[in-house]
Amino acid sequence: MQHVQQNESARIVSIDVLRGLSLFGIFLVNMLSFHSPYFYYNPYEWWKTSQDLIAFSWIDVFVQASFYPLFAAMFGFGAAMQHEKAVKRTGTFLWTGIRRFSFLLVLGLLHAFFIWPGDILFNYAVSGFLILFFLRFSGRILLILGLVFLFVPAFIFSLLLVLAALSDPYNSFFWTDITSVSQSIAAYGSGSYAEVTLQRISDWMNNNMMDGAFLFQLITIFPFLLIGAGAYKQQTLGKWAANPKKTLHLFFILFTAGLLLKGIPHILDPSHMAYMYIQDAIGGPVLAASYAALIVYLCTFNRAANLLSPFAEAGKMSLTNYLMQSVLGSLLFYAYGLGFYGQITLTTGILLCVTIFAIQVIISGLWLNRFKRGPMEAVWRFFTYGKRG
Repeated sequence: MQHVQQNESARIVSIDVLRGLSLFGIFLVNMLSFHSPYFYYNPYEWWKTSQDLIAFSWIDVFVQASFYPLFAAMFGFGAAMQHEKAVKRTGTFLWTGIRRFSFLLVLGLLHAFFIWPGDILFNYAVSGFLILFFLRFSGRILLILGLVFLFVPAFIFSLLLVLAALSDPYNSFFWTDITSVSQSIAAYGSGSYAEVTLQRISDWMNNNMMDGAFLFQLITIFPFLLIGAGAYKQQTLGKWAANPKKTLHLFFILFTAGLLLKGIPHILDPSHMAYMYIQDAIGGPVLAASYAALIVYLCTFNRAANLLSPFAEAGKMSLTNYLMQSVLGSLLFYAYGLGFYGQITLTTGILLCVTIFAIQVIISGLWLNRFKRGPMEAVWRFFTYGKRG
Protein backbone atom coordinates (compact mmCIF):
# COMPACT_ATOMS: atom_id res chain seq x y z
CA MET A 1 0.00 0.00 0.00
CA GLN A 2 2.82 2.39 0.90
CA HIS A 3 4.49 1.68 -2.46
CA VAL A 4 1.26 2.45 -4.32
CA GLN A 5 0.82 5.70 -2.40
CA GLN A 6 4.44 6.66 -3.17
CA ASN A 7 3.87 6.06 -6.90
CA GLU A 8 0.70 8.13 -6.83
CA SER A 9 2.52 10.92 -4.98
CA ALA A 10 5.31 10.83 -7.59
CA ARG A 11 2.74 11.05 -10.38
CA ILE A 12 0.95 14.05 -8.84
CA VAL A 13 4.18 15.94 -8.06
CA SER A 14 5.63 15.23 -11.50
CA ILE A 15 2.59 16.79 -13.22
CA ASP A 16 3.12 20.16 -11.54
CA VAL A 17 6.91 19.93 -11.90
CA LEU A 18 6.49 19.32 -15.64
CA ARG A 19 4.25 22.39 -15.87
CA GLY A 20 6.76 24.50 -13.97
CA LEU A 21 9.83 23.34 -15.90
CA SER A 22 8.07 23.69 -19.24
CA LEU A 23 7.03 27.21 -18.23
CA PHE A 24 10.68 28.04 -17.54
CA GLY A 25 11.79 26.52 -20.86
CA ILE A 26 9.17 28.48 -22.78
CA PHE A 27 10.28 31.66 -21.00
CA LEU A 28 13.89 31.08 -22.08
CA VAL A 29 12.82 30.86 -25.72
CA ASN A 30 10.35 33.74 -25.40
CA MET A 31 13.10 35.93 -23.99
CA LEU A 32 14.76 35.80 -27.42
CA SER A 33 11.81 37.56 -29.01
CA PHE A 34 11.32 39.95 -26.09
CA HIS A 35 14.72 41.56 -26.56
CA SER A 36 15.30 41.18 -30.32
CA PRO A 37 13.32 40.64 -33.58
CA TYR A 38 13.65 36.87 -33.26
CA PHE A 39 10.73 36.19 -35.59
CA TYR A 40 12.60 37.65 -38.54
CA TYR A 41 16.35 37.06 -38.28
CA ASN A 42 18.77 34.19 -38.72
CA PRO A 43 20.23 33.84 -35.20
CA TYR A 44 23.58 32.66 -36.56
CA GLU A 45 23.87 35.96 -38.41
CA TRP A 46 22.41 38.08 -35.61
CA TRP A 47 24.51 37.07 -32.60
CA LYS A 48 28.08 38.27 -33.12
CA THR A 49 30.07 37.10 -30.08
CA SER A 50 31.13 33.51 -29.51
CA GLN A 51 29.59 33.62 -26.04
CA ASP A 52 26.14 34.50 -27.41
CA LEU A 53 26.42 31.96 -30.23
CA ILE A 54 27.26 29.22 -27.75
CA ALA A 55 24.39 30.29 -25.48
CA PHE A 56 21.98 30.25 -28.41
CA SER A 57 23.21 26.82 -29.51
CA TRP A 58 22.47 25.41 -26.06
CA ILE A 59 18.97 26.90 -26.10
CA ASP A 60 18.42 25.72 -29.66
CA VAL A 61 19.37 22.12 -28.89
CA PHE A 62 18.12 21.58 -25.34
CA VAL A 63 15.20 24.04 -25.03
CA GLN A 64 13.74 25.27 -28.33
CA ALA A 65 10.70 23.16 -29.39
CA SER A 66 11.25 20.77 -26.46
CA PHE A 67 9.25 22.50 -23.73
CA TYR A 68 6.12 23.80 -25.42
CA PRO A 69 5.22 20.16 -26.28
CA LEU A 70 5.32 19.38 -22.54
CA PHE A 71 3.20 22.43 -21.74
CA ALA A 72 0.67 21.54 -24.44
CA ALA A 73 0.57 17.90 -23.33
CA MET A 74 -0.11 18.99 -19.75
CA PHE A 75 -2.91 21.21 -21.10
CA GLY A 76 -4.48 18.16 -22.76
CA PHE A 77 -3.82 16.12 -19.61
CA GLY A 78 -5.77 18.68 -17.58
CA ALA A 79 -8.61 18.80 -20.11
CA ALA A 80 -9.04 15.02 -19.92
CA MET A 81 -9.00 15.15 -16.12
CA GLN A 82 -11.68 17.87 -16.05
CA HIS A 83 -13.71 15.99 -18.66
CA GLU A 84 -13.71 12.86 -16.51
CA LYS A 85 -14.78 14.76 -13.39
CA ALA A 86 -17.50 16.70 -15.22
CA VAL A 87 -18.96 13.58 -16.81
CA LYS A 88 -19.15 11.87 -13.41
CA ARG A 89 -20.75 14.95 -11.85
CA THR A 90 -23.13 16.22 -14.55
CA GLY A 91 -22.86 13.80 -17.45
CA THR A 92 -21.26 16.29 -19.86
CA PHE A 93 -18.19 18.49 -20.22
CA LEU A 94 -19.23 20.31 -23.40
CA TRP A 95 -20.49 23.63 -22.02
CA THR A 96 -17.90 23.70 -19.28
CA GLY A 97 -15.22 23.22 -21.90
CA ILE A 98 -16.71 25.90 -24.15
CA ARG A 99 -16.70 28.44 -21.31
CA ARG A 100 -13.20 27.43 -20.26
CA PHE A 101 -11.66 27.72 -23.71
CA SER A 102 -13.66 30.85 -24.62
CA PHE A 103 -12.07 32.66 -21.68
CA LEU A 104 -8.64 31.51 -22.82
CA LEU A 105 -9.36 32.57 -26.40
CA VAL A 106 -10.26 36.14 -25.43
CA LEU A 107 -7.40 36.34 -22.92
CA GLY A 108 -4.98 35.15 -25.60
CA LEU A 109 -6.02 37.85 -28.06
CA LEU A 110 -5.76 40.56 -25.39
CA HIS A 111 -2.35 39.23 -24.40
CA ALA A 112 -1.13 39.11 -28.01
CA PHE A 113 -2.35 42.57 -29.01
CA PHE A 114 -1.60 44.53 -25.84
CA ILE A 115 1.33 42.74 -24.18
CA TRP A 116 3.28 40.31 -26.39
CA PRO A 117 2.65 38.94 -29.92
CA GLY A 118 4.17 35.51 -29.26
CA ASP A 119 1.05 34.46 -27.30
CA ILE A 120 0.26 30.73 -27.09
CA LEU A 121 -3.07 30.99 -25.22
CA PHE A 122 -5.13 31.70 -28.35
CA ASN A 123 -3.71 28.63 -30.12
CA TYR A 124 -4.23 26.47 -27.04
CA ALA A 125 -7.84 27.66 -26.82
CA VAL A 126 -8.57 26.74 -30.43
CA SER A 127 -6.93 23.36 -29.90
CA GLY A 128 -9.03 23.03 -26.74
CA PHE A 129 -12.23 23.50 -28.72
CA LEU A 130 -11.08 20.79 -31.12
CA ILE A 131 -10.23 18.30 -28.39
CA LEU A 132 -13.82 18.48 -27.12
CA PHE A 133 -14.71 16.22 -30.06
CA PHE A 134 -12.07 13.65 -29.08
CA LEU A 135 -12.23 13.36 -25.29
CA ARG A 136 -14.85 10.60 -25.46
CA PHE A 137 -12.31 8.26 -27.06
CA SER A 138 -10.15 5.84 -25.10
CA GLY A 139 -6.64 6.76 -24.00
CA ARG A 140 -5.12 4.33 -26.48
CA ILE A 141 -6.96 5.89 -29.42
CA LEU A 142 -6.04 9.40 -28.27
CA LEU A 143 -2.35 8.46 -28.06
CA ILE A 144 -2.40 6.85 -31.50
CA LEU A 145 -4.21 9.82 -33.06
CA GLY A 146 -1.85 12.28 -31.39
CA LEU A 147 1.26 10.46 -32.61
CA VAL A 148 -0.14 10.10 -36.13
CA PHE A 149 -1.19 13.77 -36.33
CA LEU A 150 2.22 14.78 -34.99
CA PHE A 151 4.68 12.66 -36.93
CA VAL A 152 2.97 11.96 -40.28
CA PRO A 153 2.80 15.66 -41.31
CA ALA A 154 6.29 16.18 -39.84
CA PHE A 155 7.79 13.41 -41.97
CA ILE A 156 5.95 14.60 -45.08
CA PHE A 157 7.04 18.22 -44.64
CA SER A 158 10.60 17.11 -43.88
CA LEU A 159 10.71 15.10 -47.10
CA LEU A 160 9.26 17.98 -49.13
CA LEU A 161 11.78 20.43 -47.68
CA VAL A 162 14.68 18.09 -48.41
CA LEU A 163 13.48 17.61 -52.01
CA ALA A 164 12.98 21.39 -52.41
CA ALA A 165 16.52 21.96 -51.14
CA LEU A 166 17.91 19.52 -53.69
CA SER A 167 16.12 21.27 -56.55
CA ASP A 168 16.87 24.84 -55.41
CA PRO A 169 19.64 25.04 -52.77
CA TYR A 170 19.56 28.86 -52.61
CA ASN A 171 15.94 28.99 -51.42
CA SER A 172 16.49 26.25 -48.85
CA PHE A 173 18.26 28.60 -46.43
CA PHE A 174 16.73 30.81 -43.78
CA TRP A 175 17.50 34.43 -44.55
CA THR A 176 17.13 37.47 -42.32
CA ASP A 177 14.11 39.62 -43.25
CA ILE A 178 15.84 43.01 -43.16
CA THR A 179 12.65 45.04 -43.66
CA SER A 180 10.76 43.33 -40.83
CA VAL A 181 13.80 43.53 -38.54
CA SER A 182 14.05 47.28 -39.15
CA GLN A 183 10.33 47.78 -38.50
CA SER A 184 10.50 45.78 -35.27
CA ILE A 185 13.51 47.70 -33.96
CA ALA A 186 11.88 51.04 -34.83
CA ALA A 187 8.59 50.15 -33.10
CA TYR A 188 9.73 48.18 -30.05
CA GLY A 189 12.98 50.07 -29.58
CA SER A 190 11.74 53.65 -29.81
CA GLY A 191 8.01 53.71 -30.63
CA SER A 192 5.10 54.88 -28.53
CA TYR A 193 2.71 52.40 -26.91
CA ALA A 194 0.33 52.83 -29.86
CA GLU A 195 3.13 52.13 -32.37
CA VAL A 196 4.27 49.12 -30.38
CA THR A 197 0.69 47.82 -30.30
CA LEU A 198 0.35 48.15 -34.08
CA GLN A 199 3.62 46.24 -34.50
CA ARG A 200 2.41 43.55 -32.08
CA ILE A 201 -0.76 43.05 -34.08
CA SER A 202 1.24 42.90 -37.31
CA ASP A 203 3.66 40.35 -35.83
CA TRP A 204 0.82 38.22 -34.48
CA MET A 205 -0.98 38.25 -37.83
CA ASN A 206 2.22 37.30 -39.68
CA ASN A 207 2.87 34.39 -37.36
CA ASN A 208 -0.69 33.13 -37.04
CA MET A 209 -2.84 34.12 -40.00
CA MET A 210 -0.67 34.59 -43.09
CA ASP A 211 0.17 31.91 -45.69
CA GLY A 212 -1.40 29.00 -43.83
CA ALA A 213 0.37 29.85 -40.57
CA PHE A 214 -2.71 29.14 -38.45
CA LEU A 215 -3.12 25.62 -39.83
CA PHE A 216 0.58 25.03 -39.27
CA GLN A 217 0.23 26.24 -35.67
CA LEU A 218 -2.63 23.79 -35.12
CA ILE A 219 -0.77 20.76 -36.45
CA THR A 220 2.19 21.59 -34.22
CA ILE A 221 0.13 22.07 -31.02
CA PHE A 222 -3.09 20.04 -31.21
CA PRO A 223 -1.39 16.60 -31.37
CA PHE A 224 0.24 17.25 -28.01
CA LEU A 225 -3.16 17.89 -26.43
CA LEU A 226 -4.30 14.51 -27.74
CA ILE A 227 -1.15 12.85 -26.41
CA GLY A 228 -1.57 14.51 -23.01
CA ALA A 229 -5.24 13.49 -22.82
CA GLY A 230 -4.33 9.96 -23.85
CA ALA A 231 -1.55 9.84 -21.25
CA TYR A 232 -4.07 10.81 -18.57
CA LYS A 233 -6.56 8.13 -19.57
CA GLN A 234 -3.86 5.50 -19.93
CA GLN A 235 -2.33 6.54 -16.59
CA THR A 236 1.04 6.75 -18.35
CA LEU A 237 2.76 8.83 -15.68
CA GLY A 238 1.56 6.46 -12.97
CA LYS A 239 2.91 3.48 -14.89
CA TRP A 240 6.23 5.25 -15.36
CA ALA A 241 6.38 6.01 -11.63
CA ALA A 242 5.62 2.35 -10.82
CA ASN A 243 8.53 1.15 -13.00
CA PRO A 244 11.41 3.60 -12.39
CA LYS A 245 14.09 1.38 -13.93
CA LYS A 246 12.18 1.02 -17.20
CA THR A 247 11.43 4.74 -17.12
CA LEU A 248 15.13 5.54 -16.74
CA HIS A 249 15.96 3.29 -19.70
CA LEU A 250 13.22 5.01 -21.70
CA PHE A 251 14.77 8.38 -20.83
CA PHE A 252 18.20 7.36 -22.12
CA ILE A 253 16.76 6.02 -25.38
CA LEU A 254 14.59 9.08 -26.04
CA PHE A 255 17.25 11.54 -24.91
CA THR A 256 19.87 10.04 -27.20
CA ALA A 257 17.50 10.00 -30.19
CA GLY A 258 16.22 13.50 -29.43
CA LEU A 259 19.72 14.91 -29.02
CA LEU A 260 20.84 13.46 -32.35
CA LEU A 261 17.80 14.90 -34.13
CA LYS A 262 18.11 18.28 -32.43
CA GLY A 263 21.79 18.43 -33.35
CA ILE A 264 21.28 17.85 -37.10
CA PRO A 265 21.47 21.56 -38.12
CA HIS A 266 24.54 22.11 -35.95
CA ILE A 267 26.28 19.11 -37.48
CA LEU A 268 25.28 19.75 -41.12
CA ASP A 269 24.12 23.36 -41.61
CA PRO A 270 22.41 25.59 -38.99
CA SER A 271 20.67 27.78 -41.60
CA HIS A 272 19.20 24.97 -43.72
CA MET A 273 15.39 25.08 -43.42
CA ALA A 274 14.92 21.31 -43.89
CA TYR A 275 17.37 20.54 -41.08
CA MET A 276 15.84 23.25 -38.88
CA TYR A 277 12.37 21.80 -39.41
CA ILE A 278 13.46 18.23 -38.65
CA GLN A 279 15.21 19.53 -35.54
CA ASP A 280 12.06 21.17 -34.16
CA ALA A 281 9.18 19.10 -35.55
CA ILE A 282 10.68 15.65 -34.87
CA GLY A 283 13.63 16.15 -32.54
CA GLY A 284 11.81 18.58 -30.26
CA PRO A 285 8.96 16.23 -29.23
CA VAL A 286 11.31 13.26 -28.81
CA LEU A 287 13.56 15.25 -26.48
CA ALA A 288 10.46 16.55 -24.66
CA ALA A 289 9.31 12.99 -24.00
CA SER A 290 12.74 12.19 -22.54
CA TYR A 291 12.43 15.15 -20.17
CA ALA A 292 9.01 13.91 -19.05
CA ALA A 293 10.40 10.44 -18.37
CA LEU A 294 13.33 11.88 -16.41
CA ILE A 295 11.09 14.08 -14.24
CA VAL A 296 8.76 11.20 -13.40
CA TYR A 297 11.75 9.02 -12.57
CA LEU A 298 13.30 11.67 -10.30
CA CYS A 299 10.00 12.28 -8.54
CA THR A 300 9.96 8.67 -7.35
CA PHE A 301 12.76 9.68 -4.95
CA ASN A 302 11.73 11.86 -2.02
CA ARG A 303 14.91 13.93 -1.97
CA ALA A 304 14.73 14.69 -5.69
CA ALA A 305 10.99 15.42 -5.46
CA ASN A 306 11.66 17.89 -2.65
CA LEU A 307 14.38 19.62 -4.69
CA LEU A 308 12.00 19.92 -7.65
CA SER A 309 9.02 21.02 -5.55
CA PRO A 310 9.63 24.77 -6.14
CA PHE A 311 9.04 24.16 -9.85
CA ALA A 312 5.77 22.48 -8.89
CA GLU A 313 4.67 25.62 -7.03
CA ALA A 314 5.31 27.70 -10.16
CA GLY A 315 3.53 25.07 -12.26
CA LYS A 316 0.38 25.33 -10.15
CA MET A 317 0.23 29.02 -11.10
CA SER A 318 1.33 28.55 -14.71
CA LEU A 319 -1.24 30.91 -16.27
CA THR A 320 -0.49 33.72 -13.80
CA ASN A 321 3.27 33.25 -14.17
CA TYR A 322 3.11 33.05 -17.97
CA LEU A 323 1.23 36.34 -18.20
CA MET A 324 3.53 38.03 -15.68
CA GLN A 325 6.56 36.95 -17.70
CA SER A 326 5.09 38.75 -20.70
CA VAL A 327 4.27 41.88 -18.70
CA LEU A 328 7.76 42.03 -17.21
CA GLY A 329 9.40 41.23 -20.55
CA SER A 330 7.55 44.00 -22.34
CA LEU A 331 8.30 46.53 -19.57
CA LEU A 332 11.98 45.62 -19.60
CA PHE A 333 12.54 45.71 -23.33
CA TYR A 334 9.95 47.87 -25.09
CA ALA A 335 10.31 51.61 -25.54
CA TYR A 336 7.43 52.46 -23.17
CA GLY A 337 9.36 50.59 -20.44
CA LEU A 338 13.11 50.48 -19.87
CA GLY A 339 13.83 50.21 -23.60
CA PHE A 340 16.42 47.41 -23.58
CA TYR A 341 15.16 46.07 -26.93
CA GLY A 342 18.15 45.07 -29.06
CA GLN A 343 20.50 46.57 -26.45
CA ILE A 344 21.64 43.58 -24.38
CA THR A 345 23.48 40.34 -25.08
CA LEU A 346 21.80 36.96 -25.16
CA THR A 347 23.76 35.91 -22.08
CA THR A 348 22.38 38.88 -20.14
CA GLY A 349 18.89 38.00 -21.36
CA ILE A 350 19.26 34.46 -20.04
CA LEU A 351 20.42 35.75 -16.65
CA LEU A 352 17.39 38.06 -16.54
CA CYS A 353 15.15 35.14 -17.40
CA VAL A 354 16.61 32.94 -14.65
CA THR A 355 16.32 35.77 -12.11
CA ILE A 356 12.70 36.55 -12.98
CA PHE A 357 11.68 32.90 -12.84
CA ALA A 358 13.46 32.39 -9.52
CA ILE A 359 11.45 35.31 -8.10
CA GLN A 360 8.26 33.81 -9.54
CA VAL A 361 9.03 30.49 -7.86
CA ILE A 362 9.40 32.23 -4.49
CA ILE A 363 6.25 34.31 -4.93
CA SER A 364 4.27 31.26 -6.09
CA GLY A 365 5.23 29.39 -2.94
CA LEU A 366 4.29 32.31 -0.71
CA TRP A 367 0.98 32.86 -2.54
CA LEU A 368 -0.05 29.20 -2.39
CA ASN A 369 0.67 29.11 1.33
CA ARG A 370 -2.26 31.52 1.72
CA PHE A 371 -4.50 30.79 -1.26
CA LYS A 372 -5.68 27.64 -3.01
CA ARG A 373 -4.77 28.79 -6.54
CA GLY A 374 -3.15 31.66 -8.41
CA PRO A 375 -5.06 34.90 -9.15
CA MET A 376 -5.54 34.29 -12.88
CA GLU A 377 -6.33 30.63 -12.22
CA ALA A 378 -9.07 31.81 -9.82
CA VAL A 379 -10.53 34.17 -12.44
CA TRP A 380 -10.42 31.39 -15.04
CA ARG A 381 -12.16 29.02 -12.65
CA PHE A 382 -14.86 31.62 -11.86
CA PHE A 383 -15.54 32.18 -15.57
CA THR A 384 -15.66 28.42 -16.18
CA TYR A 385 -17.73 27.26 -13.22
CA GLY A 386 -19.28 30.49 -11.93
CA LYS A 387 -17.87 30.00 -8.44
CA ARG A 388 -14.88 31.12 -6.44
CA GLY A 389 -12.37 29.18 -4.41
